[in-house]
Amino acid sequence: MRGSRWDGRRETGDGRREVLHSVINVQMIGRILFGAALGVSVAAGAQGPTVSKVEPPNWWGNSSVNPVRVLVRGANLAGATLECGRLACSNVVVNARGTYAFVDVTIPRDAATGAAPLTLRTAGGAATVPFSITPRLAGHGRFQGFGTEDVMYLLMPDRFANGDPANDDPAVSRGLLDRSKGRYYHGGDLAGVRQRLPYLKSLGITTIWMNPIYDNNNELNHKETYDNLPVTDYHGYGATDFYAVDEHLGDMATFKQLVDDAHAHGIKIVLDMVANHTGPYHPWVEDAPTATWFHGTAASHPNNTWQTWTLADPYSTPAMRQATLDGWFINILPDLNQDDPEVARYIVQNTLWWVGMSGMDGIRQDTWPYVPRTFWRDWMTAIKDEYPSLRVVGEVFDGDPSMIAFFEGGRRQWDGVDDRVDLLFDFPLFYPIRNAFAKGGPIRELAQMLSRDHLYRDPNNLITFLGLHDVSRFTSEPGATPEGLKLAFTFLGTARGTPLIYYGDEIALPGGNDPDNRREFPGGWSGDARSGFEASGRSADEQDLWSHLQKVLAVRAGRQELRTGTTEHLLVTDQVYVYRRGHTIVAINNGSAETTVTIPATALPADALGICAARRAADGGVAVTIPRRSGCIF
Repeated sequence: MRGSRWDGRRETGDGRREVLHSVINVQMIGRILFGAALGVSVAAGAQGPTVSKVEPPNWWGNSSVNPVRVLVRGANLAGATLECGRLACSNVVVNARGTYAFVDVTIPRDAATGAAPLTLRTAGGAATVPFSITPRLAGHGRFQGFGTEDVMYLLMPDRFANGDPANDDPAVSRGLLDRSKGRYYHGGDLAGVRQRLPYLKSLGITTIWMNPIYDNNNELNHKETYDNLPVTDYHGYGATDFYAVDEHLGDMATFKQLVDDAHAHGIKIVLDMVANHTGPYHPWVEDAPTATWFHGTAASHPNNTWQTWTLADPYSTPAMRQATLDGWFINILPDLNQDDPEVARYIVQNTLWWVGMSGMDGIRQDTWPYVPRTFWRDWMTAIKDEYPSLRVVGEVFDGDPSMIAFFEGGRRQWDGVDDRVDLLFDFPLFYPIRNAFAKGGPIRELAQMLSRDHLYRDPNNLITFLGLHDVSRFTSEPGATPEGLKLAFTFLGTARGTPLIYYGDEIALPGGNDPDNRREFPGGWSGDARSGFEASGRSADEQDLWSHLQKVLAVRAGRQELRTGTTEHLLVTDQVYVYRRGHTIVAINNGSAETTVTIPATALPADALGICAARRAADGGVAVTIPRRSGCIF
């Protein structure tokens, strides 16, 4: 079942739909630009057109998006018309410089797959616009979504495993590989991830989230420097081409093979996407497709002030919110203008293209608050129209649960908008997790934060975690110990929400702030002194931690109530926390000495982790002795 088509319409606050004036008038704008561009072409001697880039390069028949809006980049495009052979073209718009042409391409429902090139004509000649109709991927076993039934694993492809040394130093981007430098490429790739799928399955992982794999800059980044030194965009967040995989990681065929192989292992794939900004070296920065493609220009633009609280504030003015919505990150990353209908259409189609080409199961969307909520509503609607089961998690990096609740999908807020996002990260719970289990602070703070779950429409739609790529490693916290990390994993595997493991935390990989928190996984490179992927390559403490996490995840997988059951607090003190999920009771002692607690139950089964051995009847329940800094699952 599919809903309405993505047709440039947005929902108004009272539930009606109205067509955007900018979309209504796009044909009139096209005629104006067409006439102006035609005059320029003739005056310049009518040079022949050239085509250098087509986005998207292909599409599918029987899509919820039809026509598809194709963006052609080139030169001497002024006055262009398009002939589309077995397809139909309309609504051609050329920018004033004659470097970009937009065209609606309608694909007949019964169109045969294969090449379907377009012909672009101007007064100076003609050029071929490569385009093709691609077979749709079968839906069975693809586009699955993810949630509380899963355990997620975040990895940075460049830092996880090097499966194909041939792409370490590609010809088009020489000199960006240096494993001794934290902000250079290290050689990890999609092939490396694919080769380690059995390892992840053995740990109990069911979903992989990878950082963006867009094509990034082919040279050193001299605009974002640290200690006055240039860097590379190995992390994937500096896109220069939204329709290509970075050559250090592989290509689209490699990505699809990874998705297919992951599915064969019972593992889903979630891909990181960025709709807020481009990299500073994207060709659009010097030559934008429209005058309003970005908020400002490289020479003159607002700087982001990071005041996300103003977005949820019903008393803030549009002017207060503008710098957060329109500002360029770190005064460098070009901020896309989603209020430009051509930009909005481009982002929607790009999202659907990645999903349709790969068969992936979900999206992690970067910097969620910094984009207008009306756009997110329309973007989510377009995704659900095409892939109803696909799910999206948005990044709202804030420890205030009221901020997370404001951006939660499924209900309208004071602004009249439901952004419809499926899941959000539980940053509010992250901070007490770190404080309790790494620093030895009060575990009571966990229960107190969970008591704020009444703010959420559905707290099960939160991703819980104790580390990820934007914060220092758990082990870097003052007072962090292997026992504390084991305890944190016990909580993470038994608490409500969907647990997320950051690569390397299963073996207590150390690391401070970025980029130290993005170290290579040991054993991912040929010649590494040891392999954390193998028990024989782990230290005794690492193996003990790894086995503990594996056991916790196995218990979670075997008990439905740990994935979807309600939570009930049974006992909360400064360093003891006992809670019930369905028929399962979890008892955690975060203190430095063993303690005996009475759990209100008529009987308790054996501890699934084998830690709390002795249980005896007591007034009001069952007495259990919990060793220091330990947790038990009954």
